[in-house]
Amino acid sequence: MGKPRSDWGQIYAIYGLEDWQTPLFLFVNGVGFSVLSLLFLLYFEPICFLFQKFLNGYTAARFAAGFTGSVTALTAVCLFFAAGNFFYSAVALHWEMSQRIVSSIPDWSAVKYALDLGCGRGVLLNAVAMQLKKSGSSGRVVGLSPTRTHFHGPAPARTLETARIEGVQEYVTCRPGDPRTLPFSDGYFDVVVSAAFVHRVGKEFGEKTAAAAAERMRVLSEAVRVLKPGGVGVFWDVVHAPEYARRLSEMKMEEVEISERVTAFMAGSHIVSFRKPRHLTGMVAEVSVDWRLSYLC
Repeated sequence: MGKPRSDWGQIYAIYGLEDWQTPLFLFVNGVGFSVLSLLFLLYFEPICFLFQKFLNGYTAARFAAGFTGSVTALTAVCLFFAAGNFFYSAVALHWEMSQRIVSSIPDWSAVKYALDLGCGRGVLLNAVAMQLKKSGSSGRVVGLSPTRTHFHGPAPARTLETARIEGVQEYVTCRPGDPRTLPFSDGYFDVVVSAAFVHRVGKEFGEKTAAAAAERMRVLSEAVRVLKPGGVGVFWDVVHAPEYARRLSEMKMEEVEISERVTAFMAGSHIVSFRKPRHLTGMVAEVSVDWRLSYLC
């Protein structure tokens, strides 16, 4: 499951960083605090003299200056750690968790259609396509690219370009759509997967609001709806995965499992998997997938 160290550079080169501003911001601030802590170290006595103007006694000034310098250095360390975690989570961990997701599906040769909710730059999308290719399946995977502007997804051509580089373009198509109202008929997909996406849905209502939680549950309900009876869903997400597991249990899904905690983007993340009971069916007008829409992503 692990990627050889020599290949990580290639993985980053193929997929890049979707949200590079965050680790850059953290890194730049880490540099700033490092410089500030170094100044405290080099000019400790003058700084103590400055603190003495506001505090009674030289001892109190030395303590205040030392404490401030220590906190500044610790802040720099924390910022560098956060920048590194974001950088690692965005591609390397995303790739590793994608491998875990696809390995949880027992038989890819039986999969005709799979769906990746929030396909991003295609890390999970291409991992699914690779499994279809290895199994000799004639199946296809659809990457849903959210249409709403606040999702800030990559350009359509960028995702399809990664599939071409990985050699799986014939197994991949992308389609725009709202994950809260999926443009597919009931029971269309054998497998529905998602990686680090669902938590972003509903953020416009506030991170911890009931409205945001309701929006995430809409996505979950839609994923269940488009799954075939007996189909499998596997979601990796940060913060809210336990609530997905509870909701899926309430929806009477089978084999609901949640993985151990993995730190991603400086938060707890889990993989949640489930199987849709075979006796559940849905009745909506059918919406077919047009594979000629590949250029849309």
